[in-house]
Amino acid sequence: MSITVRIPAQLRALTGGAGEVTTATGTVRDVIASLETSYPGFAERLLDESGALRRFVNLFVADEDVRFLDGLDTKVSDGQTLSVVPAVAGG
Repeated sequence: MSITVRIPAQLRALTGGAGEVTTATGTVRDVIASLETSYPGFAERLLDESGALRRFVNLFVADEDVRFLDGLDTKVSDGQTLSVVPAVAGG
């Protein structure tokens, strides 16, 4: 069972340029751990020193922001997509 993770341009250097990668199902926390194993440096880009999701990173499971679901404990089921979306600021 696997899911698709959509990688933003800012993080594609970690995935060898790939815009999408696949990994095993589990919680968002599990997916990040799997990405870190396959692509070292990924977790530190998404999580702060305490292991919480960084403020400027948004994660969406099936187009729903994980902050409004169960956060890092949100389940990502087989066939779903986890999208990593950096926050955009400006005016």
